[in-house]
Parts: sequence; C-alpha cells; structure tokens
Amino acid sequence: MTPAINLLKKYKYDFKIHKYDHDPACTNFGNEAVEKLGLNANQVYKTLLVELSPKELVVCVLPVANQLSLKEVATIFEVKKAQMALKDEAQKVTGYLLGGISPLGQKRVLRTVLDESVRDFKTIFISGGKRGLDIEVNPKDLEEILKAKVGRITL
Repeated sequence: MTPAINLLKKYKYDFKIHKYDHDPACTNFGNEAVEKLGLNANQVYKTLLVELSPKELVVCVLPVANQLSLKEVATIFEVKKAQMALKDEAQKVTGYLLGGISPLGQKRVLRTVLDESVRDFKTIFISGGKRGLDIEVNPKDLEEILKAKVGRITL
C-alpha cells in the first residue's frame, strides 16, 4: 500500500483502486492512465507542484486534459509570482516519484488547490502514489482531507 491509500483507509473514506501496467518508456503519465483504464480525460487529474514567491511549494490538482495557469495559481494564493517546482524538489518534498505524485499522503503537508472542474464529477481519478496506480475518490472528500482551496487554475 502507498501512503495515499493508507491515509484514505485510516480516515475511512470510500475509494477504489485502479491498477494498470505502466510502460517505462511512457512519460505522459496522465494520458497513459486515461488510455489504459479507458477513462474520460476530463475526469483524470494530475498533481503538479508549484513554487510561489516568496518561496513556498503548493500542490495543484487539475485534469490531465488541461494546462495549468501559473497566473491563476498566483491569484488564488495571493502572491505576485508562481513557477513550476523543480522535478527533484517535487519528488523530495512529496516522497513520490514523478508520474506517481499523489496529492494524498505526501511527506510534508502543503497547501493545495483543486481545479474547479472537480465539481463536475461524483468521482475523479488521482495518482495513487506510484506509476500504474490510480485512485477513484469523491472530490468533496479530497477537498476535505486536503483542506484544499477550489478554484480555476487551468488555461
């Protein structure tokens, strides 16, 4: 079990595990999950780490079909500037490998924002904490667990 799954079990949230064979040559992890699990790309969410100025890392959860708007992220967190976090720093802070970064069960609790599109679905799919593993969760539960903000963070 991953820290993400352990967290959901600990607090007795409903979720479903979806596994697939990850292709090591694939670097578009979200689209791989969409294809291999036969899902709607708007319902599968990726987890990205963003560095705010002054230096603070935050978590952004958005559909794999969309691009992150750093301007919108800066606005939501009321800072002047936001930029993508470095890959190595994202892995170190979360405890997960790139392509398997879950918003749940990270080594450090970071402020989180969910894209407003989560409100369009009864369940969404997020990384379960490793490549080839997605978790289907109720977005309201995800918002509650993470004490997340919800807002528009896509282009």
